[in-house]
Amino acid sequence: MPQKRALIELFGKVQGVGFRFFAQSAAMRYRIDGYVRNTPSGTVEILAEGEEDNLIKFIEELKKGPPAARVRDTRIIWSEAKGDLRGFRIVY
Repeated sequence: MPQKRALIELFGKVQGVGFRFFAQSAAMRYRIDGYVRNTPSGTVEILAEGEEDNLIKFIEELKKGPPAARVRDTRIIWSEAKGDLRGFRIVY
């Protein structure tokens, strides 16, 4: 399976609702490497790398988010995998 990288930004009610832990749990299920962090502007940013099919499924879950979240919009920038990410961590 081809590996891809995606820089994902999620807009809406995405901070203070457990989104980072939700993303980390989903990343483990889909074998995604990368990180998730809150941004100062109120969005959630995720850098994710993995098999393209798994990344697509991961992104679909992110668009739903945890129960208290309301994802209004997403921005995704696709690129080639670099293979420099190991594991999936929450950045504070």
